[in-house]
Amino acid sequence: MIGTARWQLIFIRSCIVLLQYFIPLSALFCVGLVISQPVRHRIPSLVVAWAVAETLFFLLVFLPRYFILQQDAFHPPPLPRDERQRLFRRCFETVPDLEQYLIGWFKGAPRSEIRRENVKEFFCWSFLNKRDYGLVDDQELEDYTDQVEVILGRSLPSGKGNAKPLRLTLDKVPMLHRPLIWYIVCVFTVDAIAHIYLRYRSFHFYRLPLSRFATVFPPRPLALLTTHITPARTVSYWHRPHKSKSRLPVLFIHGIGIGLYTYAHFLAQLNRRKDNQGDGEIGIIAVEIMPISFRLTHAALDSEEMKSEILKIVLSHGWTKFVLVTHSYGSVIATHLLKDKKASSLVGPMLLIDPVSILLHLPDVAYNFTCRQPVEANEHQLYYFASMDMGVAHALSRRFFWQDNILWKAELDGRRVTVVLAGRDLIVNTEAVGRYLAGNQDLASKEKDSSWKRREWKGTGLDIIWHDELDHAQVFDTKADYSQLVEVIRQYTKPLRSQLTDGERDVGGKT
Repeated sequence: MIGTARWQLIFIRSCIVLLQYFIPLSALFCVGLVISQPVRHRIPSLVVAWAVAETLFFLLVFLPRYFILQQDAFHPPPLPRDERQRLFRRCFETVPDLEQYLIGWFKGAPRSEIRRENVKEFFCWSFLNKRDYGLVDDQELEDYTDQVEVILGRSLPSGKGNAKPLRLTLDKVPMLHRPLIWYIVCVFTVDAIAHIYLRYRSFHFYRLPLSRFATVFPPRPLALLTTHITPARTVSYWHRPHKSKSRLPVLFIHGIGIGLYTYAHFLAQLNRRKDNQGDGEIGIIAVEIMPISFRLTHAALDSEEMKSEILKIVLSHGWTKFVLVTHSYGSVIATHLLKDKKASSLVGPMLLIDPVSILLHLPDVAYNFTCRQPVEANEHQLYYFASMDMGVAHALSRRFFWQDNILWKAELDGRRVTVVLAGRDLIVNTEAVGRYLAGNQDLASKEKDSSWKRREWKGTGLDIIWHDELDHAQVFDTKADYSQLVEVIRQYTKPLRSQLTDGERDVGGKT
């Protein structure tokens, strides 16, 4: 993630304008060619071919995909009513500011426009997984709204105002076109660099079978150089064999971005030769999630499919226990693994970097990623290159169900877990997340104790690493920052029996 300097804003806005106007200029160029037949021979053939290709790419690829990806989401069935009520109470016990909570979920609408019927409409989606409600559900929604009024200390105006709630899985999927040159020049090149670097660092690539080679665009010809094929149906990954006799291997799940390029140096640092004297290297599996990696490919897998794919990969290498490391969106997949009995038994210590799944019921992640009008350079970068990407937008709008993805502190009990938070995170309300994890349940208190930010890392329970000056994902930018994470992982890979918590001691297995 870039910073907020003036020159960075000029740079990122220039890149966005260039990419946005590439298509209309290409289309106008093609129209001009048709009109000006006599001068066509003066224009280089390559320029003509590229302009035609860009125009056809927009008409034949983007537009059809745009309408296909607008199809309704398949919502999971709602929880039983008693479970919904428990979930409601659990959520509102951890809301720091209910006024801001409502304003956030209603896209910054004035308080006077957020009325009872608006709040019931929002709760219908968020707790019942429905667009509309009838008499059967009305009483339950009335009860929820009454409880909100009690917490607010005021009555909500009756009727319905002009406020529109943010309902990700029901709203239109927002996306912007990316020109062909973006995929061919930028994404293809970055992917090739990451591929070559990881191969140089002794990682082996496990590609999709040839029958699925064309399901990812831009194409990945370097993948054809490997003979390793993933046991999963749609998930490819990078692997370093586990040779250590005394330590646990590592499973890494990345976040939204351009794939593993951002994490390549971090992953390579996990096996420094000087640290492996007398023992073999620790194994690493770094999965690739193409739908959130700025590629044109299949839709994001649902939670059950993704969990199944990862289990196939891990078990195919004989792993029975591993350290789980995730970044950003990867924490959502970690949540799914923890909620599955079989998968959870394989998960040992955990490192969650910039997690988005903790306190997911707060509006910050959804609003900042999909609704916020960008002002600073980092906000423009997030909005155009991530939020408006076709695959990312569809994953968040049609495959992202907050009730399934939220991770509660209680679900981390009995584990060694480190959560890394950035003080300037432009996506997550890291202040609230940190206070919640540190044990301050009264998040609404105005007396904010910040001593938890400076606690010493112990590695025996729940630890928090706080970076005052970093933004989302910036911990991977410099070696000085990610080396600290590497050290945490290396400590976690040493499953000495004296270091294990009761929850981990119950689950044995070879590594």
